[in-house]
Amino acid sequence: MSYKDESIKLKNWAVVGASDNKDKFGYKIVKVLNDNDYNVFPINPRLEEVDGIKCYNSINDIAEKIDVVDIVVRPEIGQKVIPEIADNNIEYIWLQPGTRSDEIDELTEKFNLKVIKDCIYATLI
Repeated sequence: MSYKDESIKLKNWAVVGASDNKDKFGYKIVKVLNDNDYNVFPINPRLEEVDGIKCYNSINDIAEKIDVVDIVVRPEIGQKVIPEIADNNIEYIWLQPGTRSDEIDELTEKFNLKVIKDCIYATLI
C-alpha cells in the first residue's frame, strides 16, 4: 500500500495555507476534505475561519492529534512548518503542486516524513 492510500484512510487533516478565497486551492481543499467527512483543521494566522471551520495559527495550536498535513503554501513557508509537523509526531505530509523544492525534500527526509506529492483536491473530487 502506498503512502497516498494509507493517508487517505486517516481522518484528521491540517491544511497549511487555508484560504477564505473560494477561487484558491487553500479554500477548495478545506471544502473537499470537509465534504468527504474528514476532520479539517485550516491553518492561516490571518483568518478566523474558512468555510465556517475554525482556523488555527499553527499546528501547535490544535488540541486534536493530526494525522496528515496538506501544504498549500510556497516552499519558503512550507520549510518553516516541516519541523513543527515532525515535533507533533505527524507522519504524513501532502505537498500540493507549487509547494515543492529541494529544501522541502531534504527536510522531509531529515525528519523521516511520509511524503505524498499529489493534489488531495484532484484525488477527492
